[in-house]
Amino acid sequence: MSVNQLIFRNLKKNLKNYYLYVFALIFSVALYFAFVTLQYDPAMTEMKSGIKGGAAVRAASFLLIAIVSVFVLYANNLFIKRRSKEIGLFQLIGMTKHRIFRILSVENLMIYFGSLLVGIAFGFSVSKLMTMAMFKITGIDSVANLYFSTQAFSQTLLVFSAIYLLIMLTNYLFIRRQSILSLFRVQSRTEEKVKKISILEMLMGVLGLGLISTGYYVSSKLFDGDFNSITRLYMAMLFILGSVIIGTYFFYKGSVRFLANIIRKSKGGYLNINDVLSLSSIMFRMKSNALLLTIITTVSALAIALLSLTYISYYSAEKTAETMSPDDFSFVSQEDAEFFTSRLAEQNIAYSEKAIEVLVAEADITDITDTHLEEFHTGDGKMLVPVINDTEVEGIDMTENETLFTGYNDALQKMINLDGKGNVTIHGKNEELLLRYAGLSKEKIISNYFTVGGLPTAIVDRTTYKQLEQDVDPELQHEASTYIGIMLKEKEKAKEANDIFQAMNMSDENGNYSLYQSTLNQKQSMGLIMFIVGFLGLTFLVTSGCILYFKQMGESEEEKPSYTILRKLGFTRKDLAKGIRGKQLFNFGIPLIVGLLHSYFAVQSGWFFFGTELWTPMFIVMGLYTLLYSIFGLLSFLYYKKIIKESL
Repeated sequence: MSVNQLIFRNLKKNLKNYYLYVFALIFSVALYFAFVTLQYDPAMTEMKSGIKGGAAVRAASFLLIAIVSVFVLYANNLFIKRRSKEIGLFQLIGMTKHRIFRILSVENLMIYFGSLLVGIAFGFSVSKLMTMAMFKITGIDSVANLYFSTQAFSQTLLVFSAIYLLIMLTNYLFIRRQSILSLFRVQSRTEEKVKKISILEMLMGVLGLGLISTGYYVSSKLFDGDFNSITRLYMAMLFILGSVIIGTYFFYKGSVRFLANIIRKSKGGYLNINDVLSLSSIMFRMKSNALLLTIITTVSALAIALLSLTYISYYSAEKTAETMSPDDFSFVSQEDAEFFTSRLAEQNIAYSEKAIEVLVAEADITDITDTHLEEFHTGDGKMLVPVINDTEVEGIDMTENETLFTGYNDALQKMINLDGKGNVTIHGKNEELLLRYAGLSKEKIISNYFTVGGLPTAIVDRTTYKQLEQDVDPELQHEASTYIGIMLKEKEKAKEANDIFQAMNMSDENGNYSLYQSTLNQKQSMGLIMFIVGFLGLTFLVTSGCILYFKQMGESEEEKPSYTILRKLGFTRKDLAKGIRGKQLFNFGIPLIVGLLHSYFAVQSGWFFFGTELWTPMFIVMGLYTLLYSIFGLLSFLYYKKIIKESL
């Protein structure tokens, strides 16, 4: 038999083991090529929001390379170990290591670059769909064209050729370092099987659960006022990150075995077939996979958390824009407002208008908060607040000696808690006004032009306002002292009115806001980030799912003799399938549940910095991730059923 015949026979024989590897490789290449095509697409030259779309995609493409490289190298490592006995047989019949390496290289070359070309073709076919999805998410009114980029093609070939060379290097080192005897023992050494749990593992298991619980607890208290300085806040974040990651490693290294051992002992030695195939297998294998599962869980949690936060921001775009200005359009210049309203009248766009006088003063809030305000640049307990009188606000009637704070967002409320009772001292240039604090409201009255970093607006009685107006500090006042808000009576004409506003070339820095444009900008910027994070998350989901599936393939082949014995003892395929189902729930369910918990506490601790809605966006992201992740668990279960069927 010639070497070429041997290569083709080996290729045909091992193709059934490579099908998912080939699929994952094609999928990875297609994702990368389609993603890089966006980078060179003329439509991505610059997003309307001012964010460089091509630059964002370019930065993300490096992360994509890292994810794909690790996956392909890991998958290749698993498969070459599965073929270790075959390599050993080649050496037994007299083949040199150099010739064996050449055979494997040619075989891998055909599979790899065949998959590469198919992946590029598939990526090109879906690139238009991806561009359309990106335009839809970001709200860009443009036509997506099917665009083939020679630059993207060259870059994809270059990247995956480099990955192929790394694969060949790892294969060469593996073959060179192994003796004939060790090649026949590689597969049995790949999994660490421990028959008895040690005291150290028990301590490690308890410590792992304790570290994770501590990290969760600290994250829930992160912005509750317990860490009332920026330094303490950063230290707490580092502690959370370290405790959760180390705790996750200890959890897989000892906690799972520790808990499973408790369950097994509680049965008094009477284990059914389901217990044998699920609990026992998990106890003996989870420890050896601890590092891999820790990486998968941590990165999964990171992907879910980032996607949840970006979707929260995207989902809350309109309400976030309202925190900048409560009305459809707002001005601080009477001349600009009159010009804009005249153009609205010309286009027969109905509107209503309001004007609110505003002055700025220093307020001493040390009596109503326990936050260390020096860390938030508010000086010795004082902060600059805009002040308006209650006659300007419908439904609010203040007494002469009280004040109400309004327009305060969730993020600032977490950092500077103003829920206390007491007095607020408002300082004029020469006098001070001691007012009873009447509470806090989220309702936005005036635009952010008059506020500092989203701080609240103080509403006072008209008499108090007049008194403060006569003693105002001129150095604290803005150039404009009147907020002008314009509301459209027909919301469907918002785009037409916004076109008029944009044609006036007015800048937000001058106090002029368009609610429609602010919402659009928010959706464009966060939509692009959400698209990129979702893309990377999907890639990692597929690669990590494939890795776990590859591990299960190897385990099923290794456990096939055990299934043969169980079948001969009288257990049916249905009995064994029930135990395998429980095993897959452990293998895929534990990393999924831990990853979801990590991401939940990460999102819960700081979601209010990104938007106003939490539960709906987070549940949508987690639900989709769980559904896609479960597909690999189902594929693994079906493969086990096939092995069980072939065992007898």
